[in-house]
Amino acid sequence: HGKILNLASTAAFLPGPNMAVYYASKAYVLSLSEALAYEVRGSGVTVTALCPGPTVTGFQERANVESTLLFRFGHGDAAKVANAGFDGLMRGKTVVVPGVVNKLTTLGPRVSPRALLVAVSAKLTERPRA
Repeated sequence: HGKILNLASTAAFLPGPNMAVYYASKAYVLSLSEALAYEVRGSGVTVTALCPGPTVTGFQERANVESTLLFRFGHGDAAKVANAGFDGLMRGKTVVVPGVVNKLTTLGPRVSPRALLVAVSAKLTERPRA
């Protein structure tokens, strides 16, 4: 018996120009979590992927993305994100996307043309020119 919480991101649902490795790694974490959750179903072990949107943690400064549109639109509170993740983990949810805006953000990629997603994602993560 046990519970596993993996940190993915809303980035997992999108292609990520300007941050391709980050976006791809979050897609991997989400896919791995969903697959593992299926594999261990019925064993008493649950696997949860927490997929927050932009969250103030210091990452945005280290990644030099605090001035991008993505972070200027708004961002989540780390404590609220952690609480949502813990709640989802304890309830045995496979995927947790905290916040209404983030939930809506993850719906768009499911119905939008991929070329449009790449262009929008590129614009959101573009660093302003000096």
